[in-house]
Amino acid sequence: MFQPSPEAAQVHAEAGHAAAEGAAEGFNAGTVIIEHVSNSSLEHPLIHLPKVLGIDFSVTKHVFMLWLVAAILFFGITWVVRRYIRQERLIPRGFMGVLEIGVEFIRDSIVLPNVGQKWVKTWTPLLLTLFLFILGANLIGLIPIFDVLALLNHTVIHAPEDSFFAQMLHGGVTATGNFNVTAALATVTFFTIIVAGSRAHGFVKHWTNMIPSGMPWPLYILLIPIEVMGMFIRPFALTMRLAANMTGGHIAILAILSFVFIFNDMIGSLGATGIGLVFSVPLAVGISGLEVIVVLVQAYVFTLLTAVFVGMAIHAHH
Repeated sequence: MFQPSPEAAQVHAEAGHAAAEGAAEGFNAGTVIIEHVSNSSLEHPLIHLPKVLGIDFSVTKHVFMLWLVAAILFFGITWVVRRYIRQERLIPRGFMGVLEIGVEFIRDSIVLPNVGQKWVKTWTPLLLTLFLFILGANLIGLIPIFDVLALLNHTVIHAPEDSFFAQMLHGGVTATGNFNVTAALATVTFFTIIVAGSRAHGFVKHWTNMIPSGMPWPLYILLIPIEVMGMFIRPFALTMRLAANMTGGHIAILAILSFVFIFNDMIGSLGATGIGLVFSVPLAVGISGLEVIVVLVQAYVFTLLTAVFVGMAIHAHH
């Protein structure tokens, strides 16, 4: 009777052990979800750049998405406005009409009630830019562009894993789900508050306005630390609210769709198909509909709170 050599037996045993581990692991929902919402790996960035003062400036997936949203907004809005200016009719139509409604809404419903008539033209451009940028970054995260490209790559293109195209398929597309991005936006709000207060009252008076005057001096021992903490709590709250809301919806959709693959490992493809048709797909579609509302609400809330904070710095006596 044929007896395999010890080396061959060891190789077969290792292969069987690896196969058993793979079968035991099956579909890992956590890994898939993190892969779809996180930034691309810093060890393998899209564009590698040297470190400056210890800071890695390499271009990752979310950095690329920031550039993409900024380019779409800049060229799209510039083209629409210039096209409207060249026309003879005064009443805008199409996308220009929608853009005008949005501009007037931000100016009259958000900026004007908070900063006042004197400063509305000063701060409307910045707040409008924040609103459009956040809204654009939120909306593009709902479009499964890179998921379709990944399917094409898997079936048709077969690009090398180390290629720029293949690296683009990893990581999330919603840049506003990245806490670094929302922290940068909140930092803009933080310095805007200081600039607005300084322009309205002067640099020194802006800081003294933080504390009410004419109070017993022992109260200042409590009020000064509280107001200083409040300065940093505001941008921190903006950071966490936007990033958490944009990440939470995508995680919920991916978790629901993961049931199909989990049940495929447990009861087979037929049962998994039934789970998908009856439970996962309808619920994921419903949450996707809610996400459309969430992207609008989060852009509005971030812009509104920024306007409120700027207005508080300008109208400190109120």
